[in-house]
Amino acid sequence: MTPMRVLIADDHLFYREGLRVMLGAVPEIQLVGEATTGDEAIERALALQPDVVLMDLKMPGASGIEATRRIVRESPRRCTRLPFKGCTAGRRGARD
Repeated sequence: MTPMRVLIADDHLFYREGLRVMLGAVPEIQLVGEATTGDEAIERALALQPDVVLMDLKMPGASGIEATRRIVRESPRRCTRLPFKGCTAGRRGARD
C-alpha cells in the first residue's frame, strides 16, 4: 500500500512538532514536508504534490485560506479541501 503523503503548514513550532510525532506513528502516512508561512506552503505543495496539506488558517504571508485557494487553482492534481485548526470542521459543523 502506498503511504498517504502529507505536508504540514503551520507557523507554530509546537503544532508542527506534535503533528509530526502523531503522523510519524502511523505507517500509512509519510510526512513529505513542512511550511511556516502561507507562501512557503504554496511553494512546497506545488513542488512536492502531497496527497494532503494540513493548513493553518492564520499564518504570516499569504493566509491559509489564500494559500489553499492558490494550491487548489495551480495544482495539477485534483484537490480535496479539509479544514484545519481555527475553522469549521466536520460534516455537522463542529468548531474549535
